[in-house]
Amino acid sequence: MLVHSDEKVPIARLLTFLEHGERLANECAKAQAALAPDSGSRRFLLSQARQEATHAMVFQGAIAWLAPRHLADAPFLPALEEYRTLLNEALARKDLLETFLAEQVILEGLGEAILTRIEEGLVKRAAPLGRLRRMLLQQEEAHHGFGRRMLERAIAEGRIDAGTLRRRAQDYLALTDQMVLALSDLFESIDEDPTVWAQDVRKFLPEWLTQAPMADGR
Repeated sequence: MLVHSDEKVPIARLLTFLEHGERLANECAKAQAALAPDSGSRRFLLSQARQEATHAMVFQGAIAWLAPRHLADAPFLPALEEYRTLLNEALARKDLLETFLAEQVILEGLGEAILTRIEEGLVKRAAPLGRLRRMLLQQEEAHHGFGRRMLERAIAEGRIDAGTLRRRAQDYLALTDQMVLALSDLFESIDEDPTVWAQDVRKFLPEWLTQAPMADGR
């Protein structure tokens, strides 16, 4: 893999952030499975939890290969911990729809945006394990798609409306922006614009979540 020596540490630290995100997703999916109203959703969420745990281990292995001395040098991201707090509060309220919004739609959207960008760079560098990397990305896409479908079904059934979801999303989206900007030194060290990465997150969100509200707030 053609990774320059000065890129290894920042890429490893970026992967450390993703690893922490995967562990958060694993914990959340297990908690969501306990709240799921049907067996199909429960099976999917338990499968997601297993996949997120595997993703975290894959990232940990990549970090050890890239920069073993920096395994403990995790980016300090208060925004990620604040995100965890908000998500745990929604779980404590048993607000399953908000957790789908926060985890599968927004957080998985962030992960998908970053992984897609990283994959583009790895392909250019003729990196190994292309099949494994594609599988991880496909699984992230599946988790994201599941959350979108669950929310769109709830909207169609009148259990919630897009305006309410947009309002609830604001705090979570503000925190994802903070996460990306807090990693700006890592992005800049590998010649990437952090503001572009922050904007990328919006590309992975459904239109009904990002469009401007109508006059009646919907």
